[in-house]
Amino acid sequence: MKFQPDRFDAHSITGHGPGWISVGAEKIHSSIILSSRGLRLPWPCTQFEDLSAEHFKELAQLDAEVLLLGSGSRLRFVPPAWLQPLMARRIGVETMDTAAACRTYNILAGEGRHVLAALILDTLAYQSTKTVSG
Repeated sequence: MKFQPDRFDAHSITGHGPGWISVGAEKIHSSIILSSRGLRLPWPCTQFEDLSAEHFKELAQLDAEVLLLGSGSRLRFVPPAWLQPLMARRIGVETMDTAAACRTYNILAGEGRHVLAALILDTLAYQSTKTVSG
């Protein structure tokens, strides 16, 4: 049973594929941070291996209810110690591949939750497989 209507004033991810996502009508090909409260920032992570503890300190400063980490084309986890700044601020963290994070973001944002999505669009990995395969 649904008790409240979906919100449509938040950024909405309208599509995704290998190396891209769409926010509204705009197709984005680089990693991004999206917030259900309107924040939209480029994220300097072209691949999972670019992540560091400093990225999570910066994400904690954005003060969301929950952080969805889209780890790229496959599910990967960061060292638990890197999540300490988020835990100290009582920010929930869920890690999943980027496609799953896009879908989950839309659900939580539609429910009116203060959700932050840090999405790695590993375009370098996609470009290298595209080049190799054809």
